[in-house]
Amino acid sequence: MAKVATLRQILVVTDGCSNVGISPIAAATLAREQGITVNVIGVVDRNELGEQGEQEIREMAQAGGGLSDIVYPAQLAQTVQMLTRKAMTRTIQNVVSQELKEILGDSKLETLTPEKRMQVAGLVDDLGEKSGLEVVMLVDTSASMKAKLNAVQQAIYDFSISLRSRRGTSRMAVCTFPGKQRHLEVRIPWTNQVEKAYELTNALTMSGITPTGPAITEAIALFDHVELPDHLADRYRLEDKPPRKDHRDQDGYLQDHVF
Repeated sequence: MAKVATLRQILVVTDGCSNVGISPIAAATLAREQGITVNVIGVVDRNELGEQGEQEIREMAQAGGGLSDIVYPAQLAQTVQMLTRKAMTRTIQNVVSQELKEILGDSKLETLTPEKRMQVAGLVDDLGEKSGLEVVMLVDTSASMKAKLNAVQQAIYDFSISLRSRRGTSRMAVCTFPGKQRHLEVRIPWTNQVEKAYELTNALTMSGITPTGPAITEAIALFDHVELPDHLADRYRLEDKPPRKDHRDQDGYLQDHVF
């Protein structure tokens, strides 16, 4: 049966449409191909997000194998935790279901006795708690997000507390886009201690551009064992990224694909 593994997610927090660089749909697809789920939260005030923005958020999450939601700032912290946990559960359910198919053959999961089905549900819950979790939170800092950053900071802080309450190993990184020199700025490097979340607004570059696709592509490169395709590596390489670990053993990672 499925073993304890590490699940990888990118969580995009934005309030508008991308307008620079590679399509965020294509970038989310690339992330999923690398075993990284992309979840997207649209943060709005008074229904300011138009139809185009809603569609982009929905399609980005769908392409990334993840979930999406559109919320008011006050709902953000709760939504971050909910979306992350639901995406983890769905990934594990897919993996467990695939392994059960291999065991059961042509038989259906529904043919299991209620007791066996309860055992499967318990296995999914147990794996969700024990599995490792790595999350890159990608925060849009275009000009229209300025008034919402206090809610973002609170969400990051609350999320870091929820990570530390898990039994499995957890870590997160916080990035903003656009950055000063690149599309993405690493604000809090990989850590399981995110007390510095309240420093997020220091020296921010507020901008009229929203390079969501390039930022997702650069975020992919933050994960160990993940290399960008050659045609994107030069454009989106993070020069100050620490040396990679040995790539040969990747069995500890769940590929988030719908079976």
